[in-house]
Amino acid sequence: MTATQLAPPPTARAPRLALAAAGVTVVLWASAFVAIRHVGRELSPGALTLGRLLVGSLVLGAVVAVRRPRLPARRDWPLLLVCGLLWFGVYNIALNAAEQRVDAGTTAMLVNVGPLLIALLAGLVLGEGFPRSLLLGSLVAFGGVLVIGSATSTGSGGVAGALLCLAAAIAYAIGVVAQKPLLSRLPALEVTWLACTIGTVACLPFGPQLVHEAADARLSTLAWLVYLGAFPTAVAFTTWAYALTHTTAGRMGATTYLVPPVTIALAWLLLGETPVALAFVGGALCLAGVALSRRTGR
Repeated sequence: MTATQLAPPPTARAPRLALAAAGVTVVLWASAFVAIRHVGRELSPGALTLGRLLVGSLVLGAVVAVRRPRLPARRDWPLLLVCGLLWFGVYNIALNAAEQRVDAGTTAMLVNVGPLLIALLAGLVLGEGFPRSLLLGSLVAFGGVLVIGSATSTGSGGVAGALLCLAAAIAYAIGVVAQKPLLSRLPALEVTWLACTIGTVACLPFGPQLVHEAADARLSTLAWLVYLGAFPTAVAFTTWAYALTHTTAGRMGATTYLVPPVTIALAWLLLGETPVALAFVGGALCLAGVALSRRTGR
């Protein structure tokens, strides 16, 4: 079977489907921030990460089992390991730990350095270059995140919390850049399942902690944990990978600047947390920046 046969030709529907997939990812990842705040009251960062990844790996594995998966080539495994260990493992643990130390506004400001790092690494490593619209849009969107963060930050968390946020951002950026080449050779579903499974295996040392804490946790906490694994992990990471297949890593990374304003909207609707007026200004900047970053020049 030739490479042409393995990769179906693009259709007119592909860009629209990719945009819809990116939208699903943004909404589900925004809901994850709300869910983590609830689950993190009873589960420690490592246990939360293992539980979430375990559910995600099982859900994705069940879907992959009914398909005809292709084994990755030897050259793909180093990138899969980088993506699985850093993005699914280190990123989630660092983010969960940061959210227990740093307020939501500060977390948003620091973690969202990640898309800027993705644009930089993708330009240098993947040869995507540095399109003016992408850089300008990313800076505008990041400015919106800073506005949202300053409006909601209490200044708590200290140095340890800030370092955890930055570690999450770096792990996220490297993981995405490692994932992009894989998607030209493997289906998005399989890449997501393998990376999620690698992250799950790496987090197995937290197994006893998860069993102990889950036994004492409320049923609602366990339900939120299953939700985190099934939707923001299994579904959202797969739709992310599909969308990333049809665009550059830099532009896809910039799309995640929509997560903070969507998170605020969900917290308003689900938790009754009324946002301050300045947060709406930040959200508008995020929307404008993402729109600008996705413009294509001549």
